[in-house]
Amino acid sequence: MGNRTPLYQCHLDAGAKLVDFAGWDMPINYGSQITEHEAVRADAGMFDVSHMTVVDVSGSQAKAYLQHLLANDVARLKVEGKALYSCMLNEQGGVIDDLIVYYLRENFYRVVINSATREKDLAWLALQAEAFSDLNTRFRDDVAMIAVQGPRAMEKSIPLFAEHQQQVLAQLARFQGAEFDDCFVARTGYTGEDGFEILMLSDQIADLWDRLLAAGIVPCGLGARDTLRLEAGMNLYGSDMDETTSPLVSGLSWTVAMSDDRAFVGRAALEAEKADGVKQSFVGLLLMDKGVLRNHLRVVTAEGDGEITSGSYSPSLQKSIAMARIPAGVSGVVEVEVRNKMLQAKIVKLPFVREGKSMLSNEGENV
Repeated sequence: MGNRTPLYQCHLDAGAKLVDFAGWDMPINYGSQITEHEAVRADAGMFDVSHMTVVDVSGSQAKAYLQHLLANDVARLKVEGKALYSCMLNEQGGVIDDLIVYYLRENFYRVVINSATREKDLAWLALQAEAFSDLNTRFRDDVAMIAVQGPRAMEKSIPLFAEHQQQVLAQLARFQGAEFDDCFVARTGYTGEDGFEILMLSDQIADLWDRLLAAGIVPCGLGARDTLRLEAGMNLYGSDMDETTSPLVSGLSWTVAMSDDRAFVGRAALEAEKADGVKQSFVGLLLMDKGVLRNHLRVVTAEGDGEITSGSYSPSLQKSIAMARIPAGVSGVVEVEVRNKMLQAKIVKLPFVREGKSMLSNEGENV
């Protein structure tokens, strides 16, 4: 038996098929992964993301600590509730984890990191904190989280909050959160759709789940979550990047802030990599032949081999798509080895889908 979130019984009641995910018993689907995927693209779906790790960082050195810890620069966060996506690197420039950090108020930040890397991440946070005296890091094992995603996610979920909260949530900017006495709500997500991620005390989360369900929001599992994030061109830790790959070869250069002399962990390694010339590119692939692209398949190019990092069938495009790491400078059409056959795939820009709309033309080119 794995770890269980506070919504475990809710999943059973909804008929979920449970699987092990990083030591947690989590729903892979509630009957049909395709139906759940389509609900998020066309209406509203919800995901239990209570297995994610939440750490509150406070103290007069909180900003300095996060500036040292993260490749992106938290000094950019000046508006309360504003969020920043970043990688946390090792000294070699490899990605220990990717995360979101929220600026809640002066000297107080909230960090949300992955579940599969929890123990490693918490140990790294503690190690890096040793150089900062006025700092407090609190692992929030008392909270749980639901993500409500889709074009009607806000419309369906906002009426479930108190009237004064509704007014704030209706005006919330994208990639910003609002802190209330009983919850924290951020306009963020991992699907390429609009919506909220709602954090509250664990003993209150099941009631929220039931009210969201009654509002017509479809429960969705890990299967739909994966195809949604792949269509949206969003990286998955352990597949698209890890401690052996830098942000520069993982499509995450935009998350690295190097315009000043801030000495964050891994900076020297990234500077050396850039000076030597980045050897690989992170691209989207659209399969032109029949078949399905899967993780770890070999990509053959004129400049050498690459590898698919994430691949699947896209319910929205009804085509097979993938993200891949290939030799830098390659463009046009490549070949992918699928069951001892070489299939043609076209290199395209990410994302494949944005807010329910294909980013490709009928010919497979980006529009």
